[in-house]
Amino acid sequence: MSLHKEVKRVTAHILQAMKARGEKISMLTAYDYSMARILDEAGTDVLLVGDSASNVMAGHETTLPITLDQMIYHASSVIRGVKRALVVVDLPFGSYQGNSSNALKSTIRIMKEAGAHAVKMEGGQEIAESITRVLSAGVPVMGHLGLTPQSIYKFGTYTVRAKEEEEAQKLIRDAQLLQELGCFAIVLEKIPAKLAKQVSESLVIPTIGIGAGPDADGQVLVPHAQLGIA
Repeated sequence: MSLHKEVKRVTAHILQAMKARGEKISMLTAYDYSMARILDEAGTDVLLVGDSASNVMAGHETTLPITLDQMIYHASSVIRGVKRALVVVDLPFGSYQGNSSNALKSTIRIMKEAGAHAVKMEGGQEIAESITRVLSAGVPVMGHLGLTPQSIYKFGTYTVRAKEEEEAQKLIRDAQLLQELGCFAIVLEKIPAKLAKQVSESLVIPTIGIGAGPDADGQVLVPHAQLGIA
């Protein structure tokens, strides 16, 4: 008889069950083996291998410079340190926008070479075809709406998004679309708390907030920022 308790892996299905029970979801970013081990052993539900590694680990001003090869390196490092958490990997800028075939190829590389569990893409209607193509291959997709850092040069600033009614309505429509397409969760970044609450209550799938108030189904933070080292 084994003395080691079996660790139950967190899955997309478990996250949806947590939302149904009203249980909050914890999500943190990780870029390397050591931090991944610490966060996993602490009981974090989801680890995001974020393209924010471009800023945090490499010192770039934006997330845009990081490459697919670099994301695979970080993701494979994180995967080796994890026994429980669901590991979601950002598809980097240029690896999926406007080309669903490229999105699928990028995703397959991340899944095969890094051993990731899911991918995350920024945007709504604009990337619907890429999301559908990736989901058709059986890969779980997490959406991302609100402030989408890969579009920073379009926005021109990292301030709160969807404060105006037109943009808020588009975000609501995009959130419903992402759910209908089959995304298992959506990150809501830097949007008004009232809007995040409305969207969260209207969806069956979980929402993960960052700078979006307390009413999302979970929160995501960057530990390096929490510790004041980024």
